[in-house]
Amino acid sequence: MSEGLIAVNAVVITVSDTRTEETDTSGRYLTERLREAGHNVLKKVIVKDDTYKLRALVAACIADEQVQAVLLTGGTGFTFRDNTVKAVTPLLDMAIDGFGELFRHLSHHEIGSSTIQSRAFAGMSNGTIVFCVPGSTGACRTAWEGIIAQQIDSRHKPCHFVDKLKKVS
Repeated sequence: MSEGLIAVNAVVITVSDTRTEETDTSGRYLTERLREAGHNVLKKVIVKDDTYKLRALVAACIADEQVQAVLLTGGTGFTFRDNTVKAVTPLLDMAIDGFGELFRHLSHHEIGSSTIQSRAFAGMSNGTIVFCVPGSTGACRTAWEGIIAQQIDSRHKPCHFVDKLKKVS
């Protein structure tokens, strides 16, 4: 662990009707980055893009006294089958509007105006931060390197979210 870092307990969820453990490069990417940064990955799950199954899983994570962060990849696109926004938004106590705004700004430099179809978002609920990013590994890299890594790093200045997360034993 890096000196002075307060490790965050995280769950990684891949939202997909087609991905398997072998083909889940985006979930694997986020899991590896979390561990490399000194955080604890409590579990990694692949869930079908079903509103109610996804909502139940995220609600259980938010209610879990040990989970401080949930990173979801997938289901944030602009099709009727992309259900992450519909499933997760009702669970949030507070939206982090700047996350989606900043993600699309960073993404614009990589994919141009196609970023307008991204519905990446984040929020807080019960002392748990929830990040929802597109399913491509490139989008996960953009979100991790440009935003998430710093915002769950207790040493990041001038501010981060670690001090707002539930305390775990």
